[in-house]
Amino acid sequence: MARPVAFVTGASSGIGLATATILASSGYDLALFDLNDEPLENLARTLRQQGGKVVPVYGDVASEVDMDRAITAIRSDFGRLDAVVANAGINGVWAPIDDLTPDEWDATIRVNLRGTYLTLNRTVPLMKDRGRGSIVVVASINGVRTFTNPGATAYSATKAAQVAMTQQLALELGRHGIRINVVCPGAIETNIEASTEIRHREEAEVPVIWPEGSVPITGGDPGRANDVGKIIMFLLSDAARHITGSPVFVDGGQGLLS
Repeated sequence: MARPVAFVTGASSGIGLATATILASSGYDLALFDLNDEPLENLARTLRQQGGKVVPVYGDVASEVDMDRAITAIRSDFGRLDAVVANAGINGVWAPIDDLTPDEWDATIRVNLRGTYLTLNRTVPLMKDRGRGSIVVVASINGVRTFTNPGATAYSATKAAQVAMTQQLALELGRHGIRINVVCPGAIETNIEASTEIRHREEAEVPVIWPEGSVPITGGDPGRANDVGKIIMFLLSDAARHITGSPVFVDGGQGLLS
């Protein structure tokens, strides 16, 4: 029996890396996509040791040319596609709206929304060919449940839009046997904050006092990337065969405090 094939964007770190590792251990062959070539190659080398086929593709998730290269690799190396994890994204610049520049706004929209659109636009035809498939989009509690991160307007807008895209597409793709769901993580131990620029925080911040920590289930500690990866694995699997168009919050109750 052929092994299922999954395509994971933003695969070299954080939630993408955790998800790729879980999928590989669950019997998936993988096409992995990321802008960072060296860590992606290292991950592919490690996952191949588990016995599956792993194809790394380096590129910009918002580039049509790079995404088309990924689809060409999937067609030539696997000839099929069963699952997609649209995970690539950035926090971008967090700043007061009158300080946020058009270029900074566009950069966040480009990666988080155009990147998600291109990922789905290019992969859905492969799943339509099979008459089935499963997609998980990685969004956030920001813009959906939480609005207290100062200056995160562009980021929150993209994450809210990803949830709307998922629900819209659940109806559109259902007739083709394709399910699509969205996970909304809260605070998770990843390196995404290292690339976040926060400017003039005090001008946009509304003070919030958290009761004994901002993550109720852990007393304030952030979740782990594996916590999200395991939920993604479930949503991709046949165990979730009757779930589509659903946002799943992986935040330890954090969003309920906002």
